Amino acid sequence: MEQGREVSRLPIDGKLVERLYRQANAERWRVPMGRFAEALEPSAGRDLSALHLEDLALACACAAGDEGAWEHFILQQRPILYRAADALEPGGGARDLADSLYADLFGQSLFRYFHGRSSLATWLRAVLAQRYVDRLRSTRRLDPLPDEESSAALPAPARPIEPNRDRDVELMRRTLARAVANLVARDRLRLACYYAQALTLAETGRLLGEHEATASRQLARTRKAIKADVERQLRVEYGLSDDEVAQCFACVTDDAGPLDLRQMCDVDSARKEFARDRSR
Repeated sequence: MEQGREVSRLPIDGKLVERLYRQANAERWRVPMGRFAEALEPSAGRDLSALHLEDLALACACAAGDEGAWEHFILQQRPILYRAADALEPGGGARDLADSLYADLFGQSLFRYFHGRSSLATWLRAVLAQRYVDRLRSTRRLDPLPDEESSAALPAPARPIEPNRDRDVELMRRTLARAVANLVARDRLRLACYYAQALTLAETGRLLGEHEATASRQLARTRKAIKADVERQLRVEYGLSDDEVAQCFACVTDDAGPLDLRQMCDVDSARKEFARDRSR
């Protein structure tokens, strides 16, 4: 196993990289030759010409934030993902997972896990299917419990005592509300539309007069800005250590409790501010 990982880090012959680069039409997306070579390295020892090279080049460009590549990716893959989502849950119930996948691909660079060994469409369907399974597992916690007097009733699980939980949740509520309030009206409205009002990326983009891919990128940027602002407040204004900051984030990840994003975003206020900004 160790030997296999070592082989995957071996450099690939430069002439071979150049040939595969041309075959992938990577120049179309302005992918640097060195970056393309890095994307090939996890598959070293395989028949590299058998990879889905054009998809790999597109993924490299999207991971680098190339706007043209990202828009091409959205237009090409969105119908495929929607069909896959509808196959998982007829009626459109899984389409929100497809939409959220776009934001995560841009914001978290999930493309780095794509190595071209399958087509990009096949890989995306696999990622979507896994997320759907994960959601089904998480919703099992919401199944109704049997009556306390029932023989099927289970004893309440022991929960570790968290003496600072109430404080941590309150700190997260305050800092998150302030971070959202610090956003410009356009970013706050986009956030409210997508997360508080559950609009799709396409609907959010139309409302703000921007392309769906742009809405996805801007949402990813806003999430990063909010996280950085919250961390700064916790460290600078409240004097928390790195471990305490991590604990604050963990407490709301497990159970968001009273956090209300709809109220924090103040949709009506954001709409009015956005309208005023556009009229100037």
